[in-house]
Amino acid sequence: MIFTSQVFLFWFLPAVLLGYYLLPFRFRSLFLTLVSYVFYGWWRVDFVLLMLVSTVIDFICGRRIGRFNEQIDVGVAADEQVVFDRKRKRAMLFSICANLSLLGYFKYWNFGIDTLNVMLGAAGFTAVRWTDIVLPVGISFYTFQSLSYSIDVYRRQAPAVRRFVDFACYISLFPQLVAGPIVRYQTLAAELVFRTHTWEKISRGAFLFQIGFAKKILLADSFATIADGAFAIDGPTTYQAWLGSFAYAMQIYFDFSGYSDMAIGLGALFGFGFPINFDSPYKSQSITEFWRRWHISLSTWLRDYLYVPLGGNRRGKVRTYINLMLTMLLGGLWHGAAMTFILWGAYQGAFLAIERIVGKRSLYPALPKQLQIALTFVIVLGGWVLFRAVSVGQAGEFLSAMAGFGGDADAAALVLSSRQVGGCILGAAIVWLLPNSQQLAESRWSLPQIVVSAAFVVAIAQIFVSSYSPFLYFQF
Repeated sequence: MIFTSQVFLFWFLPAVLLGYYLLPFRFRSLFLTLVSYVFYGWWRVDFVLLMLVSTVIDFICGRRIGRFNEQIDVGVAADEQVVFDRKRKRAMLFSICANLSLLGYFKYWNFGIDTLNVMLGAAGFTAVRWTDIVLPVGISFYTFQSLSYSIDVYRRQAPAVRRFVDFACYISLFPQLVAGPIVRYQTLAAELVFRTHTWEKISRGAFLFQIGFAKKILLADSFATIADGAFAIDGPTTYQAWLGSFAYAMQIYFDFSGYSDMAIGLGALFGFGFPINFDSPYKSQSITEFWRRWHISLSTWLRDYLYVPLGGNRRGKVRTYINLMLTMLLGGLWHGAAMTFILWGAYQGAFLAIERIVGKRSLYPALPKQLQIALTFVIVLGGWVLFRAVSVGQAGEFLSAMAGFGGDADAAALVLSSRQVGGCILGAAIVWLLPNSQQLAESRWSLPQIVVSAAFVVAIAQIFVSSYSPFLYFQF
């Protein structure tokens, strides 16, 4: 089930909202947990069991860590404290190993077998036969979210959950279950126990859901047609390569920020305050700034649970650059088991390291602000080519064409209609000239409300005539 489907919009969401507000508060978290499992099980019921196993493991580990924390806090002998601390660490490591094992098996087994078969074939050996593993939707997101809880309880940055239903609700909340934001437990801890429901919060949530819905249907899906057409061309011209990379940059932005808007909006409808995940990233003047604005929940997760534990910037300049590269390489691998994602991570890490050398700022500070933004966007486009390409060869072909060494593809293979041209202009205006969704939601003007409501109605009409279009980040 997806947010933009008729089943979700006209049946699931109204029924869940009605049931939620009719129930006494003490039953609402349990109700949300059950309907979230229905939402997730819409694809495959067996994947619900996988998420439940992960939830049970981390709940038990968190309770165990919390119990040892309490025993240490009340005051024990030094030798007992060492024992308790060792047991705390074992529980945390068990949680980490269990979660990463599940994620590794389902997400990277196929990639590992394919890589092994390439090596075996090159050596003249018979390939290993294996049935492909199906990747559970959203496993990367809820695994990272669940992992952050165990680690934060160990670090004493979050309390251990007392009730299993609260933790199950936290892990399975359907608004942000399959594509984020990645929410830390301490962010929702108080709201899992008690949360307020006001008309102001509900209206803001409805507005964000509408704007995210319109982003996805009217903009992201339109840009997807252009991007898919460009990346299907063999030997694209320079024009086709630039147009395709621009279209994909717009597609992934409106697709993922649209989902995040809907997730935050839905969370508000049920009384939860999810953190923002996008802050006008294409207005960045450097790649360092870009990663403060793009997929904020992932970039902060990578910083706090990978970069800092690796040593961060505390072990000298060379180690800092190595840590940045390792963090972004792993961030690229988190997105998918393919060499293109690894190269994308290396590409991002290299620019972050270079900017760190010059003081975590733009590489072209003397240029006017708008030109800095434009050059940073060009760098981002190069990364999106690696991210979108189906192979390293196609990425190289596209980047070569963008550098002026275009192929000899038919110029008629990618001709935009007047409607598509208008869509490109509108998308660029929204990205660079208008306030972002959060700013509009805080605005007291009535015009944005009217425009967004009209766009939402048009988008609803569109889903009746368009084909199924899942969110891009569902595949991660």
